Amino acid sequence: METLYLLVPMSLVLAALIAGALWWALHAGQYDDLERPGEAILLDNDTPADLTRIGRSSRGSDKS
Repeated sequence: METLYLLVPMSLVLAALIAGALWWALHAGQYDDLERPGEAILLDNDTPADLTRIGRSSRGSDKS
């Protein structure tokens, strides 16, 4: 019975901390856009100009 006097308040404090963290996450915008980061990996950000510039710089350094 004596341990309940310690465990019940500790569990209530833990529940309050978890609820506070959830409230902060909701109001800080953590859950605003859940789909865009998952779809961003599918987007192709490489442009042909970038690829040709990389190829030319590696060939141009072989001048002897």
